[in-house]
Amino acid sequence: MRLSAIRERVAADTVRLAPKTLFSEAVGWGARVTVPRPLRARAYTAFARVVGASLDEVELPLSEYRSLGSFFARRLRPGARDVANDPGIGVSPCDGRVASAGEAEGGRMIQAKGHDYGLADLLVDPELSAALDGGAYVTIYLSPRDYHRVHSPCDGELYGYDYVPGTLFPVSPRWAARVPNVFARNERVVMHMRGELGRFALVMVGAAGVGNMALAHDGVSTRSWRGAGRDPIRVRYDEPIPVARGDELGCFQLGSTVVLVFEPRRVRIRVCDGDVVRFGQPLAAPRRASREGAAA
Repeated sequence: MRLSAIRERVAADTVRLAPKTLFSEAVGWGARVTVPRPLRARAYTAFARVVGASLDEVELPLSEYRSLGSFFARRLRPGARDVANDPGIGVSPCDGRVASAGEAEGGRMIQAKGHDYGLADLLVDPELSAALDGGAYVTIYLSPRDYHRVHSPCDGELYGYDYVPGTLFPVSPRWAARVPNVFARNERVVMHMRGELGRFALVMVGAAGVGNMALAHDGVSTRSWRGAGRDPIRVRYDEPIPVARGDELGCFQLGSTVVLVFEPRRVRIRVCDGDVVRFGQPLAAPRRASREGAAA
């Protein structure tokens, strides 16, 4: 076995056996520690330089971000992005790189080359899984350089969500190619939505080092639910919450992954594996029916 392969195997086994939730809690604690105001601009500029993040779109002066976590989850300044407004177009809900895109055929989706996983395992809701089986999906990986807030891809309604306890494996493309079923094993929030593009699920997947995922409409964080048990926490609204294209749904305190899964025969994905995407750019378009009635 080549030395590089041995190193990768050792690294993978180390991550698999390590206390990942404890590590993520420690990272989350560190991200919440207040940075002295005189040091903030210098510290965040250095961090941005190391990871390759742009400071041109930052909403506030760097000295206003009390901690690395608050800087990491920064909002964009007004007008920083143009959100595509073509009728029926779905936009990217976040910044990142497309890890995989396709259709959930037979209830299976591609995680990485050589690895697939079950739609039902990801969504943990049999009725929703059945409704979306065969639909288009796209998986977007957010690296530390990216903007880390997540938005609605289209006009519609938010019906509720499921918080699914899980482990916290890394989810970068390198690790996704080595850890089977990683998106269906990690902690995640599954949002139930319906809109211009039909019914769909938006899944925020946690990862090693992600100390917190926060939800915009409820003002709650996944950190507050850890330790509550192994069963999903299901939240359904008495009245669906209206959302407009580009409205904020939640944020990651550190990098992770978003998975979008759409209703069958409603949507075609307009990006490919490996594409770099930015929040607001066109991502999905409605399928058009042919004269014979099939999806074009």
